[in-house]
Amino acid sequence: MAYEAEEPKYGYHISRRIEKGEFGEISKIQEEVSELKDASKQGCKIMALMEASDLYGALRGYIRKYHPDITMIDLEKMADITERVFVNGHRN
Repeated sequence: MAYEAEEPKYGYHISRRIEKGEFGEISKIQEEVSELKDASKQGCKIMALMEASDLYGALRGYIRKYHPDITMIDLEKMADITERVFVNGHRN
């Protein structure tokens, strides 16, 4: 008698293995990135935006834990400067 593997039962995500992270740690940021990629792979815009929100929260948790004197506003300022560099095509 041949053994047939049971078909996996998926919840929100179809990626076989998304490691659970710990809030405030890089592992949680990685988890949320993996979930965002999975939602995008499924073509689900709403779920992707939800995961982007979770990613934001994971980043905020990491910053609060390891860099309590820095805020998401500070991070946004740096992101704006980096975007300017890419738009202008040079770092000087």
